[in-house]
Amino acid sequence: MSSNIADLIEEYILRQLAEQQNGRVELRRTDIANEISCAPSQISYVLNTRFTQDKGFAVESRRGLGGFIRIVRVPMKDIIYQDMLDQINADTEFADIKSMVRYLIKHQMISSREGALVLQAANSAYLGMAAPERVNMLKALFVTLAEFS
Repeated sequence: MSSNIADLIEEYILRQLAEQQNGRVELRRTDIANEISCAPSQISYVLNTRFTQDKGFAVESRRGLGGFIRIVRVPMKDIIYQDMLDQINADTEFADIKSMVRYLIKHQMISSREGALVLQAANSAYLGMAAPERVNMLKALFVTLAEFS
């Protein structure tokens, strides 16, 4: 597929997103195809490669009559925190938590002071809690960080 067409499709979608205040847009494949003179499969290619969760987008797509493409811009910090929450389970080691906290500090998502407090709480959890309670407490810590950062 010509990258020029892919670029045009991406630009069109980004332009439509920029016009929305809420970072969400609902489009029709046929409208995009008509506007850019491309095949619907080219639109699917762009959605699958350029509007991914890793790049900060959530895409819902339904084909056929009445079909739509719903694209939502997701703040990257939400994706990072969700990934961390997904990694916390009974097998998660303290070193993994330290690595997550270091990442958050390095990327200025939390302060060094907040990181130190989280690590102290996590260390206490590893020393004195059973796995299910520890997992719940660690997840609660990261949810709280996400809400206040």
